[in-house]
Amino acid sequence: MTDPYGFLRTPRRPVPARPADQRLGDWGEVHAGQALLPLVSEQANRCMDCGIPFCHSGCPLGNLIPEWNAYAAHGDWRAASERLHATNNFPEFTGRLCPAPCEDACVLAINADPVTIKNVEQTIADQAWERGYTPPAPPGRLSGKTVAVIGSGPAGLAAAQQLTRAGHTVVVYERADRIGGLLRYGIPAFKMDKAHLDRRIAQMRAEGTVFRTEADIGGRADAADLRRRHDAVVVAVGAAERRELPVPGRELSGIHQAMDYLTCANRVQEGDRAAPGVTAEGRRVVIVGGGDTGSDCLGTALRQGALSVVQLDINPEPGPGRPDADPWPVYPKVYRISHAHEEARERDGADPRVFSSATVHFEGDAAGRVRALHLTAVEPARRKSLPGTERVIEAGLVLLALGFSGPERACGLGGQLGLTRDGRGNFARDAGFAAVGEPSPTRLPGLRPEGVFVAGDAGRGQSLVVWAIAEGRAAAAAVDRYLTGTTALPAPIGAQDRPMSA
Repeated sequence: MTDPYGFLRTPRRPVPARPADQRLGDWGEVHAGQALLPLVSEQANRCMDCGIPFCHSGCPLGNLIPEWNAYAAHGDWRAASERLHATNNFPEFTGRLCPAPCEDACVLAINADPVTIKNVEQTIADQAWERGYTPPAPPGRLSGKTVAVIGSGPAGLAAAQQLTRAGHTVVVYERADRIGGLLRYGIPAFKMDKAHLDRRIAQMRAEGTVFRTEADIGGRADAADLRRRHDAVVVAVGAAERRELPVPGRELSGIHQAMDYLTCANRVQEGDRAAPGVTAEGRRVVIVGGGDTGSDCLGTALRQGALSVVQLDINPEPGPGRPDADPWPVYPKVYRISHAHEEARERDGADPRVFSSATVHFEGDAAGRVRALHLTAVEPARRKSLPGTERVIEAGLVLLALGFSGPERACGLGGQLGLTRDGRGNFARDAGFAAVGEPSPTRLPGLRPEGVFVAGDAGRGQSLVVWAIAEGRAAAAAVDRYLTGTTALPAPIGAQDRPMSA
């Protein structure tokens, strides 16, 4: 067990990031080379080993956090890795990308600083790879059943690995030229080096998972035919329908969707291009959207040499402490500073965010290119424009980071598989992840397309990487049960018990 007095004797000390000015000079990970084992073990030793570990409630995967904290505290990285991988297929992803709601649910967070759970998780995962504790785990025997997984983001990969290890023959279909979904082209390299993704894909191949790239299921390839050729299908295509900003001037050149911009930058890092098709170099950049995607755009624009960057957030600036509306152990809306915001402060001397603001219209030059953005302050509760507050910001590049609203509408996948959408635009499914179909002459409304399951953002709506992995694992258990009548695959409690629309 951990030191019962560790939380009293040892203050919270996160793993230090590389200096901001150093990070801005490259595309290396923020914490590259910074995981100090004695520091991480010392911080893991702060875990109280609670009788009721509320950190579990903050983690959709139900990670066994007190258990692997105890092993990490004693430097037993093999045992820590076994407990970590028992609930999480890809802890090196979540240890880098998840905002760690588990830390806000830590019992210590009631009146003190929580355990640095995210740092401990990443370190255990990295040590597991460095020490050879994560060999491929192919199944002992094959079931004779085949499963198609459409989409290779975290939900699709988690479902595929679980089903492969259960003995089914799994083929993952990805319409892009590389496997990984948003992990590949949506997440900047400074947040997660793609070597971590490539390493997992190699492990999955060694276990027997088959990957097919440039497979546009629902487009160039018929999804109904794919269903006929497999015993089950998992739809894990994500929520890629970008939200638009329907204001005057949107048609001007120089205004781009954030994901298009991030993909261009990531393709340069993959070696596909010498320079991005859309760059912030030498431009005044305005990012519309205050979420994680906006922060990723900010870090990317700074590294490309933007002249200036402003990030607009329609929400009011949160306070530094947990509001009454978000009692512990709920993940609270508080003022947070991402590593990109930290870098902007280092470079420009100020936080780039403008809170409680909304775009009114764009202004262009004679050539039809954006040159300014008109914005107004908004009333926090109703988000209504406040008269007399309009102002103008110079802009040579505008990035729209407004989130997503379900799977792409233009894709023929839903129609070909007989899927329907829920009220939020996601593919409808029941509590067991089975797809809910459209009415037809031969099928009553509400009946599911036989053997089709929906996992991740495609059914849940845009969410966290940890939710995607949890849903992939839970969907895999549902598919295994459908194919065999029973299952030994674990299904995360969070993904089962929480509302699909959460």
